[in-house]
Amino acid sequence: MKQFIIALLAFALLTSCGGNEKASEEKEHAHEHAGDEETTVAEITQEQVNAVGITWDTIQYRDLITSIRANGLLSVPNQNKAIVTAATDGFVKTLLVLPGDHVRKGQVIATLVNPGIARTQQELQSVLAQIKLTELELQRQRELVEGNAAPLKNLQRVQTELASLVASRNGLQQQLSAIGVSTAAVASGKINTTIAILAPISGAVSAVSAEIGAQINAAMPIARIVNNSDLHLDLFVYEKDLPRLKKDQSISFTLTNNPGENHEARIFSIGTAFENDTKTIPVHAVVKGDKTGLIEGMNVTAVINTGTGLLPAVPSEAIVANGGQDYVFVLMNHGGAAEADHHGHDHAKSNSPVKAETGAKKYTFEKWPVAKGVTDMGYTAIIPVKPLPANAGIVTKGAFFVMAKLVNKGEHEH
Repeated sequence: MKQFIIALLAFALLTSCGGNEKASEEKEHAHEHAGDEETTVAEITQEQVNAVGITWDTIQYRDLITSIRANGLLSVPNQNKAIVTAATDGFVKTLLVLPGDHVRKGQVIATLVNPGIARTQQELQSVLAQIKLTELELQRQRELVEGNAAPLKNLQRVQTELASLVASRNGLQQQLSAIGVSTAAVASGKINTTIAILAPISGAVSAVSAEIGAQINAAMPIARIVNNSDLHLDLFVYEKDLPRLKKDQSISFTLTNNPGENHEARIFSIGTAFENDTKTIPVHAVVKGDKTGLIEGMNVTAVINTGTGLLPAVPSEAIVANGGQDYVFVLMNHGGAAEADHHGHDHAKSNSPVKAETGAKKYTFEKWPVAKGVTDMGYTAIIPVKPLPANAGIVTKGAFFVMAKLVNKGEHEH
């Protein structure tokens, strides 16, 4: 019996100790959990408000330029691009341009050698000589017919021969002109087997694909020329934004790899069908102003200005980003209303720092998530993620200081 009582007391002691440890663990866990909660409220003293110059005001409705954001790329219309080819076979004799060179329309960029075109030139020279003789014979037959010394059919035969020779001459001249041989030089007795390849448009040489000594045919490209003077911007806009688009709207865009420099464009055409399998509609614009550094194929980020709208907005500096979310700071009074001083003045409607009245006065600011809209003239439209208190005072100056105070508070609590 004595042993049973001793065992019972030992069991009670162990149970009591275990319960205390469990309670301690639960309390510690609860404390850690509370520490993990995000800190959203910052307290700022009157002295800090005055020193930093923190101001707040209610949200104002302002006329802001509304816009549509879109991605796209730069392009050059096909009429401003040219693939340079030869009109006949030959061997490349000279190449006179390099990629990046600017050329004028009609400028010689390469030469070919084709001994076979000498035969065509000889045929032209022969036909030209026959035409001269036939013209003389035609004149003689006309005089004979007029004097009744020869039958009319002889005159008609010579006229037919002359017409056939003229047709042959015209055909040969066209062949030689098409491949770049001067028919005037051939007519003067010259024969040339070197053909000049001319630039069909003005622009920059983007590629040279031929090599000296290479044999090419009429289907092989020698070089490629692009004229960026009429550079276009091709954007892809979602279906929901289509009703807001129209011709002549202005566009501001930046290069994806150089976001610091803005360029301008203007819409000239809006697509009427979806782009391939996507749910976007192509929008075409012509680039305005300086095009230096802009090249076909560059990716861009654009903002299409679609007009103006009366939107709730705050100064852009009132919005701060933290953890990938945008916030403003709202002046709170525990119950959610705007803070007022003991004179009854509502500081939420003030746009200047509050004057110190008591050294111990404090202001409570709550971090409030918002979605940013358009930005214009230093103001940014906002959409609160959750409803704001009525006539809420939004920090318009000093928001970064309040955020720093909040972050330091959170680090200190952890």
